[in-house]
Amino acid sequence: MSAYQVFRAQLKRYYLTYTVGFLVFILVLALLEHQGLGPRWIGYAFLLFTILIYATIGIMSRTSDVSEYYVAGRRVPALFNGMATGADWMSAASFIGMAGTLYLTGYQGLAFIMGWTGGFVLVALFLAPYLRKFGQFTIPDFLAVRYGGNAARLVGGAAAILASFVYVVAQIYGVGLITSRFVNLQFEIGVFVGLAGILVCSFLGGMRAVTWTQVAQYVILIIAYVVPVTLLSYQLTRVPIPQLVYGEMLQEVGKLEDRLFETPAEQQARALYRQRADTYYEKIVRLPQSLADERQRLTVRINELKAEDAPMRDVAALEKQRRELPPTPEAARERWDAAMRTAAGKGSVPIHHAEAFPGRNEAESSAARLNFLSLMFCLMVGTAALPHILMRYYTTPTVKEARQSVTWSLFFILLLYLTAPAYAVFAKYEVYATLINTPIAHLPSWVAAWGKVGLVAIEDINGDGLLQLAELSLNPDVIVLATPEIAGLPYVVSGLVAAGGLAAALSTADGLLLTITSSLSHDFYYKIVRPQASTQWRLVISKSLLLVVAVLAATVAAQRPATILYMVAWAFSLAAAALFPALVMGIFWKRANKAGAVSGMVVGLLITLYYMVRVHFDSVPWLGLQGIGMEPWFGIQSTAAGIWGVPAGFLTIVVVSLLTPPPAQQVQDFVEQVRYPRS
Repeated sequence: MSAYQVFRAQLKRYYLTYTVGFLVFILVLALLEHQGLGPRWIGYAFLLFTILIYATIGIMSRTSDVSEYYVAGRRVPALFNGMATGADWMSAASFIGMAGTLYLTGYQGLAFIMGWTGGFVLVALFLAPYLRKFGQFTIPDFLAVRYGGNAARLVGGAAAILASFVYVVAQIYGVGLITSRFVNLQFEIGVFVGLAGILVCSFLGGMRAVTWTQVAQYVILIIAYVVPVTLLSYQLTRVPIPQLVYGEMLQEVGKLEDRLFETPAEQQARALYRQRADTYYEKIVRLPQSLADERQRLTVRINELKAEDAPMRDVAALEKQRRELPPTPEAARERWDAAMRTAAGKGSVPIHHAEAFPGRNEAESSAARLNFLSLMFCLMVGTAALPHILMRYYTTPTVKEARQSVTWSLFFILLLYLTAPAYAVFAKYEVYATLINTPIAHLPSWVAAWGKVGLVAIEDINGDGLLQLAELSLNPDVIVLATPEIAGLPYVVSGLVAAGGLAAALSTADGLLLTITSSLSHDFYYKIVRPQASTQWRLVISKSLLLVVAVLAATVAAQRPATILYMVAWAFSLAAAALFPALVMGIFWKRANKAGAVSGMVVGLLITLYYMVRVHFDSVPWLGLQGIGMEPWFGIQSTAAGIWGVPAGFLTIVVVSLLTPPPAQQVQDFVEQVRYPRS
């Protein structure tokens, strides 16, 4: 046996032992819970055990070798690179957000599954083997060599940093949700506790430590994802294979929908929400007078209560309402518009889970279909352009193993993605069957617990004391995390899910932070600012930047900028528009030159950013921008903003390249060499 074969056999033994040990750990906690161990201690046990494992691997994988730090020494076997890629890929969005999105949107949510899995086909066909044949360390490395000079490196590096930063904020936000719920920490503190877990994995060993940690994290996250829905499937159908029987449960959900959507109480609640939306609309139309009237109304009422010697709590409540009024008409317009949209959404007719491209008329159905296809396109192309995923294929020993690792990646990812639709259906059945029409005074404890985190809200708008569907607000990020509690499973299963979500968020955050700091330290500092820097100094710079970027991302995540899936979709659109055209044209079209590539990346990125910001945000106060919102073009939402940037990038590269001189012959020879990745 060669040294590489011995190394691969050792890895299999190590990780098999680790998997068995983790399963034994779960069983021990289950027995202790049966003996009376409290939920808080179970949460602490999962958190401390998993962080300790990751920290141990990170410390044991420490290195000062540049090749080990950036590409794990290029000796990661295809099987383990597939597992690491799966963990790197299955972020908090996949683990926490995807089943929740399928729960809320039904058929429409399948765009995420189809887009993300389809993206790996593009990776295998168009990018992974060619990038491995090229070698080097980063995606900007390839752009610099292919197009010549540092302009392509700078623009590509900036795009990689921007997309990765948006993505890593979503992961740290997910970590904050998990720690705040299961370890009873304040959300903002939980974010920084999770940050510590991220840093112990990547700080000392770079890609080497991240790779072996991600393999361990994949084992935890896939067990944590499959176990709860398997138990729920057995509990409801006596068949412990949810992927096979969720079609049967979908029919049961359809029957519940037919019954619940048309009850008089449900229709009354929806009508009241529509009235609320109309009230907000009238206030917006009458601005600024409506804001002054509202302030005057509260002032008069406060004075009346004081004159009547009313209880101070009633006066204090009205004074609080007056203090919380928007300070300016612009702020009132933004706040009331958001409230109007929320109320209108609650007042609209619910969507049936299995209904494809829902809408009240043909125009709305066409818009839903267009959004579905646009989002799927952006996710596919974005997958093929994400720097932290493409960097993984630099770590295999050969081009052949790079191709094989893509296949393994798809296999390990599909284990989760084939389970997500079942998760959504089983969770929806439990909510519809056991929660809706329950007296609000007797709701299960998980509703209040997740309400404290801000992911569940209820409002008895029709005052009947029962919970109608319209009166329940579930953030999509809560579905997977709360499913064990919704189904009444032992708390050890909830702790397991939290550990899995933490593993998913940490694994992706590690890869993203490494991508960002690699671009800053390798592509900017070493390749442009100080080419004579020593190996040791380059690693010092990289680790220092890792700390700075991680703290900055945690600070942004603590502000709760959007849901996890929104932020992740934005990152995919940014990566797709800025990098995919330049990478694909760089491999498959010799005539593409530096001017075309740089122009294409800039145009694609700016168009995507412009559309994303203007469609999603009505204002950006910290930039002093007010009233910047606009209606989506053809109804396409900001999550699919790359649908405009990607074709613009391709078109710009073609036009500018044809209008400027062709690249040098040596560059064209380089393309020819990369195009035949046999090694």
